[in-house]
Amino acid sequence: MIPSLLPVFSRINLSFEKGEGAYLFGSDGRRYLDFASGIAVTALGHAHPHLVAALKAAAEKPWHVSNLYEIPEQTRLADRLVANSFADTTFFCNSGAEALECGIKMIRKYHAAHGHPEKYRMISIQGAFHGRTLATIAAGGQEKYLAGFGPKVDGFDQVAFGNLNELRAAITPQTAGIMIEPVQGEGGVRPNAPEYLQALRQVCDEFGLLLLFDEVQCGMGRSGKLFAYEWANVAPDVMALAKGLGGGFPVGACLATERAASGMTAGVHGTTFGGNPLAMAMGNAVLDVLLEPGFLPHVVAAAEKLRKGLVKIVAENPAVYAEVRGEGLLMGLRCVAPNGEVQTRLREQGLLTVAAGDNVVRLLPPLTIGDAEIQEALAAVKAVASAWVVQA
Repeated sequence: MIPSLLPVFSRINLSFEKGEGAYLFGSDGRRYLDFASGIAVTALGHAHPHLVAALKAAAEKPWHVSNLYEIPEQTRLADRLVANSFADTTFFCNSGAEALECGIKMIRKYHAAHGHPEKYRMISIQGAFHGRTLATIAAGGQEKYLAGFGPKVDGFDQVAFGNLNELRAAITPQTAGIMIEPVQGEGGVRPNAPEYLQALRQVCDEFGLLLLFDEVQCGMGRSGKLFAYEWANVAPDVMALAKGLGGGFPVGACLATERAASGMTAGVHGTTFGGNPLAMAMGNAVLDVLLEPGFLPHVVAAAEKLRKGLVKIVAENPAVYAEVRGEGLLMGLRCVAPNGEVQTRLREQGLLTVAAGDNVVRLLPPLTIGDAEIQEALAAVKAVASAWVVQA
């Protein structure tokens, strides 16, 4: 008999009763150091005082009015995102997949509005993950997500990671744009080289394409800058955000230049819940913290401490760990041992992590992480390796 919850998740038999900072307190009576962050969502940890206060204040006001009316907090958040990015305009939605759907539609609409409706295809990167809708699984191109959901949505062409020659060869008269994660998350925590992202900008300019960056996971401070594209000193035409933007509250955003959004007129796209007052209050509260002087430098410093510790452990335990990857506090341990088993043993040590492709375990601590928590995490990673060697 099918359970009342659709069985599409392989859930761990563990729930949590309280969260505080970098810690979750489980139904099993244990305290866990949360280096999963709800898959890079709880960017400021659990029960952050500023977010709690903002949510309580918003809860006393209208929760939902729809986009038939003005929503002042929505305008404020859009203004702040535009002021701190490449973008000129913002569309709010509820998730990363929705933000990417908006971006894909925007790029197609741009070409149609400028007399080229034949330009609708997007080039994406093998190993990418862009969401679970029919269009975004087609964009990702991974068979494990496509199987059973055919026919595959037309309009997406995958090329090898980091291969500029293959990407250029894939451009046709139907190509509308390129979509890429500056740092692949689900695909194995693989950062794209700044030179490659710069080359993509040049390719798009050369062929009249639009460049879409998926920063759903690597954006909102996780890389050590507000947006990961800043490390490459290159700007996209369109960018998708979600996850950390709401600090745990569902919110997504599609940012764009005026040029890229020029086809998006009244009635061509919409949302019922997107940009609701509660979500906007949380987005603004998250930005309050991320934009504080010294906050992003703290992320860079914390990431460097974590990386140095992990590199040392990997070098000392080559039978268990192979490589440290990532950018900022989006970090991955490529494992020699099966990553699922490593993840289980880390949880037994009190450290929560997230699996990824290419046999990687993701480490996604809250951006507020401190030195003591970093040392605690490193001790857990080392303890798993030491126990593995003993058992072997």
